[in-house]
Amino acid sequence: MKLGLGAALAAALVRSVEFKSLLYREQRSVRDRIYFVLWLVISEWIGKALAAGVWRFGATPSPIVGDLSVETTILLGALAGRFAGIMGGALLALPALFSGAWLTLPLYVLIGLISGQVREFAPNHEEIWKFSPFNYLSLVRWIRRAEPRPRLGDWQVMFLVTIVGLRFLQVEAARFMPGDIPQPRWVEALIFATSVTVIVIELKIWNGVRLQIKLEEQERLLLQARMTALQNQINPHFLFNTLNSVSSLVRVAPDTARELILKLATILRRLLHSSDAFVPLQDEIDFIDNYLDIEVVRFGRDKLRVVKELDPASLDVMVPSMLLQPLVENSIKHGLSSKIDGGSIYLRSQIADDHVNIEVEDDGVGMASAQLLERPTGLGEGGIGIANVAERLKVLYGETARMTIDSHNGTGTLVRLRLPILPELLILRNDL
Repeated sequence: MKLGLGAALAAALVRSVEFKSLLYREQRSVRDRIYFVLWLVISEWIGKALAAGVWRFGATPSPIVGDLSVETTILLGALAGRFAGIMGGALLALPALFSGAWLTLPLYVLIGLISGQVREFAPNHEEIWKFSPFNYLSLVRWIRRAEPRPRLGDWQVMFLVTIVGLRFLQVEAARFMPGDIPQPRWVEALIFATSVTVIVIELKIWNGVRLQIKLEEQERLLLQARMTALQNQINPHFLFNTLNSVSSLVRVAPDTARELILKLATILRRLLHSSDAFVPLQDEIDFIDNYLDIEVVRFGRDKLRVVKELDPASLDVMVPSMLLQPLVENSIKHGLSSKIDGGSIYLRSQIADDHVNIEVEDDGVGMASAQLLERPTGLGEGGIGIANVAERLKVLYGETARMTIDSHNGTGTLVRLRLPILPELLILRNDL
């Protein structure tokens, strides 16, 4: 009964997102520790009430078989420290106080204090989660190796001895409390083993969830590092190309070069002050406007024309930052720059079901089908931009996003993006 109840309560607790976050934190504030205590104490009270209900129907010989107060107090001290152990022990003693068992309060407070102190002796907090019944076998190994005595400096053994010792203390103290029913020694030994097993079961259930959270956190950090590397790759690329444009105008048109530098400063200010992985599409369009101001000065307004066909409903959709600039830059550099009469760039967006479709098209020189087969991303020499966009989409969306390139010699290039519209909660999680 006790083992099943302990496992059920432990499994029920990890369904809570808040409790899982408390498990994952090793450095807990006072508020966190209070919440942690309340979660475990309330769940133990619920378990005790369920056990009492089962006892009334005659399914168990005594309601005490569902009492996990000692085990819960030990867990609180071991996982959250002395404060949590003492507070949890005091709260868990309240039901017994109403029955006249006054000795329960100082006893449970002492159990919480000792458990919290044992936590301080652990070489690291991971050692607590590694506690396992297989460590009992280490006693046998020590005997076989003819060691004079077990190494009590081993924290695993110390914790095992502490659990058994505290449960022994509780059993002996219960003899002086009202309503105590004397038990044979073999039953008491079974109680000790059950207490250890309950603690092990709950630790293993919680540690499994904790390790899963840790793995997800490591994946998130890896994603963050990968995204940062891609962002650091694209910003110098953009800056290099723009400075090349400025350098070509310094001697022949210094006033124009000055205007370009001022616009570049505006763009760099946004890049330096924005670390969001996602931004509204409207912000991306505004950024492209600033970028095109630079390119228009370079090429002339009669040679570089921009046509926007934007669905107003799509402008609030969150998209990866710096998504469009590499595509527009590619259109100018590889599509329009070699045309004597220049050309046009078309920006389109549209909401379709749970996706947003974005198109960047130019009427430049285009590429042959053979070139597209060789370079599926449509890159020319040194064209790091589109490859960067493709990689970022893969990192952020996996297989749910799609980028296609359609191009023919003499007719221009069309880049289509199909991006899922992410829920706001997911956007916040991926704001790296």
